[in-house]
Amino acid sequence: MRTRFHGPALVMSVCVLASFAPAAIAQTRCEGLADLKLPTTTITTAQSVAAGAFVPASGPAAPFKSLPAFCRVTGVIKPTSDSEIKFEVWMPAANWNGKFQGVGNGGFAGSITYGGLVGAVARGYATASTDTGHSGGTAEWAPGHPEKVVDYGHRGIHEMTEKAKLVVKAFYGDGPTRSYFASCSNGGRQALMEAQRYPDDYDGIISGAPANDFTGTLTLFAWNMRLTLSDPASYLPSAKLRAIEAAGLAACDARDGLTDGVLDDPSQCQFDPRVLQCQGAESDECLTERQVASLASIYAGPRDAAGRQITPGFMPGAETGPGGWTGWVTGATPTASQQFFFATHGFRYLVYGDPNWNYQTFDLERDGKQANERLAATLNATDPNLKAFNARGGKLILYHGWNDAALPAGNTIKYYLNVVKTMGAPQAQGFVRLFMVPGMQHCSGGPGPDSFGQFVTSDQSDPERDLTLALERWVEQGVAPWQVIAENAKARMRHPRVRVRSARIRK
Repeated sequence: MRTRFHGPALVMSVCVLASFAPAAIAQTRCEGLADLKLPTTTITTAQSVAAGAFVPASGPAAPFKSLPAFCRVTGVIKPTSDSEIKFEVWMPAANWNGKFQGVGNGGFAGSITYGGLVGAVARGYATASTDTGHSGGTAEWAPGHPEKVVDYGHRGIHEMTEKAKLVVKAFYGDGPTRSYFASCSNGGRQALMEAQRYPDDYDGIISGAPANDFTGTLTLFAWNMRLTLSDPASYLPSAKLRAIEAAGLAACDARDGLTDGVLDDPSQCQFDPRVLQCQGAESDECLTERQVASLASIYAGPRDAAGRQITPGFMPGAETGPGGWTGWVTGATPTASQQFFFATHGFRYLVYGDPNWNYQTFDLERDGKQANERLAATLNATDPNLKAFNARGGKLILYHGWNDAALPAGNTIKYYLNVVKTMGAPQAQGFVRLFMVPGMQHCSGGPGPDSFGQFVTSDQSDPERDLTLALERWVEQGVAPWQVIAENAKARMRHPRVRVRSARIRK
């Protein structure tokens, strides 16, 4: 029997539906996703979250209070019998911008990156994050689980991306028009993995301070530990970092025409640590002969028996501060640095599967070779052949702080130059950009401008001040970014706004 609606009754039904949507409809659609069937995937939760109502399991709740209403879907992906890749998808209940933003992980991953989800959904993106297949921020899960190492290495982000797009399509009735990925550190490595291994996943990618030479980084960290800790006389106490930084600035700060406490390009600084050698009694203002040797080696980076550089060293000019050498290189105590943590966990659990491995046994040639043979194929994102990513119209932005104390800035420059060499300058210029940020430390912080990367403005209108907007304009309008205005109002710089320009490709 056909039901007919006439006149006012039809108007009334339309009005009721209008008042019911979009909140109630979005809630119904969201909760219905609990029954969504996806390959190798189990949906564990599908719930509507009211504006400002999300409460994290740990950490401050303040960042979540300003969020709009969204649909939260959680699940587990098992591409192998030993995989358990947890993921979450957040989708705005209203005002979706039609795009998807993938979120990366720092360090050894092991948890959902809620901060990244917050930033994305607040700006209208559907977004997703994953723990990459294990729990906890260490590498203790790795021995005996090669499939989990693959999930951490690259498969977890790819699986999250594929499944999240299907969830987005089920919720909105259509998939995203564009997909973007932006992350830093290990997340920068994940970003390059996506461009190299899974070029169809994302239209635009931002890779910040990438740990893409994963095995080289582990080798560098272990080498630094052996260098400075095997002999107590070679250790650089954090109390001496201020004198070290001051000497580097005194040698090179004025080279760029502005004495502002920031080295514009520290790779051009010919700072000789021997100027710090104590002439009398040792103090925090000078270095012993062995400490001078340690500092010079940290700047230079390790070389093999033939003299070839294995990985670049660290740059002078911003050794102090919360993101400086105390946290990463020297440690507040000899074994408290992040380099010590990552080198120890990397070699113990990822390279050798031996919890008794000790940095004091480290040999540059032997252990570096073992790290490469066992892990490089899975964890390194150093392939400069990005032809498939370029062919599908993908755009890649690389950035790195010159004074990164965690991952050497020179490594990103090395990768960029390899891409240019492999792809050819004309091709590379069409899809890749590199921004080196003066004075910035690891992903942020430092005496230079550090408001650089994704989501750094609130007005969402100026691509020259927001790297995410610059990337979108490049992908969607064909306007390539040549400069980004970076800021740091708290810095000691005379000019807190700095135009960070893209590296020029010489044909």
